[in-house]
Amino acid sequence: MDRIIQMILNKLLGRLVNTAVNKGVDYAARRGKSPDDMTPEDHAQARAGKEVAKRARQAAKLTRRIR
Repeated sequence: MDRIIQMILNKLLGRLVNTAVNKGVDYAARRGKSPDDMTPEDHAQARAGKEVAKRARQAAKLTRRIR
């Protein structure tokens, strides 16, 4: 019974952490500005920052898979 509860908690905590990391990356890419206050250049820079973060996550995933 403990193992089942632990598995469920791990799934929920994993989702929570992933959501928090994604929100943090979005916030950092926007540099704390709200999307309404951003210029088109800011939007482009934020989009580029999200792409870099996405590639970093992919690289980390690939590295874990190789190891």
